[in-house]
Amino acid sequence: MFPIQRPRRNRRTEALRRLCREVVLTTNDLVLPMFAVPGRGVRREVPSMPTICHLSVDEIIVEAGRAAELGIPAVLLFGIPEGKDPQGSEAWSASGAVQRAVGAIKSACPDLCVMTDVCLCEYTDHGHCGLVEGGEVVNDASLELLARAAVSHAEAGADVVAPSDMMDGRVDAIRAALDDAGFTYVAILSYAAKYASAYYGPFREAADSAPQFGDRRGYQMDPANRREALREVALDIQEGADMVMVKPALAYLDVLSDVAAESPVPVAAYNVSGEFAMVKAAAARGWIDERRVTMETLTAIKRAGADFILTYHALDAAQWLREGD
Repeated sequence: MFPIQRPRRNRRTEALRRLCREVVLTTNDLVLPMFAVPGRGVRREVPSMPTICHLSVDEIIVEAGRAAELGIPAVLLFGIPEGKDPQGSEAWSASGAVQRAVGAIKSACPDLCVMTDVCLCEYTDHGHCGLVEGGEVVNDASLELLARAAVSHAEAGADVVAPSDMMDGRVDAIRAALDDAGFTYVAILSYAAKYASAYYGPFREAADSAPQFGDRRGYQMDPANRREALREVALDIQEGADMVMVKPALAYLDVLSDVAAESPVPVAAYNVSGEFAMVKAAAARGWIDERRVTMETLTAIKRAGADFILTYHALDAAQWLREGD
């Protein structure tokens, strides 16, 4: 007891703090999300997400190259289609923005891991993540379309497909479709515990994916539920998920910790658009130190149990880590 026990001794110098640090964030922990759009020479900033842009394929190669040069091991691609319809048919078009971006990145940066988001919300004219019949988002009929999209991403060269729709049974359907098409080596990162969160607001502007009626609470998880996340994760692993995700990250660190303690597969966490936008907005007003808050946030997500973090801060964080944050 005091005065013999003095924990401050281990914090006295920077060298001691480094020696005693329990969690160390590195660039290996980061995944950069990017938005692929049609066209050429397109680099259009998302108003609610400063520094994050819609990128045509030629520009997305530049951004992917920057990520690779900084040591970031993976990117995650979302697509913005030229047109939308009730089925979201551009989601599986071989000439879609995501499919073209995957091939271009794998040619330019062959060692970079390319992940693709698999969902219908960006591609449907109603903005929901599955088919709509009679005003309801139907589950089972949506699975074939999600699987078709996943196979098209694999055909383009994706290393990992990441279903984010929260339809029941979609991991099983995607695994079966990938295997039947000969893509047994393509991994599935399941958005296993994805909550119906208000933190997605800026993303819906970026992806033009806001529902045209109702909301997504009928298929995304209730923010009040914690135990249910373990059930969702267990089911997705049984269906063949190679990795699982908790989304959002920062407001759900308790859930992330629970999942990390139980999961036999790697656990990702998504530091989502609203979390990113709040940091950017406060930093722009001089209310916070952006660099310190960002690194503290990412470290906290890793401390809670994330094996890797999908974050719009990835490029900045990688640069700061290189500089010796």
